[in-house]
Amino acid sequence: MTDSLISSAYSQALEVIASVEPRIADATRQELADQRASLKLIASENYASPAVLMTMGTWFSDKYAEGTIGHRFYAGCQNVDTVESIAAEHARELFGAEYAYVQPHSGIDANLVAYWSILAHRVEGPWLSDAGVKNMNDLSEADWEKLRASLGNQRLLGMSLDAGGHLTHGFRPNISGKMFHQNQYGTDPETGLLDYDALRAKAKEFKPLILVAGYSAYPRRVNFATMREIADEVGATLMVDMAHFAGLVAGKVFTGEENPVPYAHVVTSTSHKSLRGPRGGFILATEEYAPSVDRGCPMVLGGPLSHVMAAKAVAFAEARTPEFQGYAQRVADNAKSLAEGFLTRGAKLVTGGTDNHIVLLDVSSFGLTGRQAESALLDAGVVTNRNSVPSDPNGAWYTSGIRFGTPALTSRGFGHDEFDTVAELVVDVLTNTEAGTNKAGAPSKATYVLNDGVADRVTKQSAEMLDAHPLYPGLVLS
Repeated sequence: MTDSLISSAYSQALEVIASVEPRIADATRQELADQRASLKLIASENYASPAVLMTMGTWFSDKYAEGTIGHRFYAGCQNVDTVESIAAEHARELFGAEYAYVQPHSGIDANLVAYWSILAHRVEGPWLSDAGVKNMNDLSEADWEKLRASLGNQRLLGMSLDAGGHLTHGFRPNISGKMFHQNQYGTDPETGLLDYDALRAKAKEFKPLILVAGYSAYPRRVNFATMREIADEVGATLMVDMAHFAGLVAGKVFTGEENPVPYAHVVTSTSHKSLRGPRGGFILATEEYAPSVDRGCPMVLGGPLSHVMAAKAVAFAEARTPEFQGYAQRVADNAKSLAEGFLTRGAKLVTGGTDNHIVLLDVSSFGLTGRQAESALLDAGVVTNRNSVPSDPNGAWYTSGIRFGTPALTSRGFGHDEFDTVAELVVDVLTNTEAGTNKAGAPSKATYVLNDGVADRVTKQSAEMLDAHPLYPGLVLS
């Protein structure tokens, strides 16, 4: 696709939008300008290709298609069937999975579908069989109440939030922490690394129905063969949330025992982040769990977003190329460069480094909370997000950490030298930031003071790198 064709397509699209609501067209133009001018280091964000973005802006958005391929609750879904089939085919081939379900609207939706699918397979199915009925509508009211109580009282063991897990891995304020009798495993207090022996001991004591592996802020790889051994020892279903590192799996950076697909019963993911596709989710599963997962709509989901499923198909196709494998390796290499840049400048990293795409910086050594650091960095055009660190004294809101990710800037062409400079700029900002006070003069975890001239200096230095690696090069909006 030529630059002139892409530019023409977007310019004309914005003209159409502006004819109805010019403020939206203006905001869209400004968003591109802002993204081009900032160092995007949020680990869960990336830049999708023009082909992926354009695929979402079609009339597939107008079509309801509740149900499954060939078995919809609406007529006229033959083209949606084609799109969903292609997306699922690419996902299976890309990850070497037995089954793929591409309907989830997000990673959280994918996790909810997975949880309820496992409950249906492990609890509901045997219940109905024991009761001698084929579906829940045939249960007596008394049996139905017992089944409901059983479904809502199963055990889930997931990684704790401050150790690097996700809200949906059993965090009590999240629905996953309310629908399950949950417990959490953490990391070694000295190293910050997963302690598989301690995890095994907790699993044997707690005996969960579901063992959740995967992370959103753990800067190391996981041995999924060991996780499967632990799950088998306690009779648990192993569910892996690979939303963050799916691109490293697809790109063959994570292979062998670091690839969750051969070991997990169910794998959930997003299609964006390191995979560089549209915002959305998907599920991979063994054939054993496929029938339950296939009931995601209407069990949990409403109508699938057909235009997004089409964009997932395009993104999965892109990820099946040698070029994507090279990109994925650069993502991991650049994370090491960023970590080394921090360490050589005296910064403190959780686990002392990284071997995936995440670098987790403990900003307490700068005398700051994560919220203060995040805000000061944003003033200087460095877009990050605050994150908890193990045993975080500031909790999940203010935090003591900043999470960095390399997928987005790697998509722009940043390499070792640029990421070393990024580390230098971040340390420059944080060194020149002080914790502030509230209106009463008391210490505040939110307010901060950034020394004069620092934001301008860092922004100028960033601009030189960003200009050398333009976002969507060749895209010019008229």
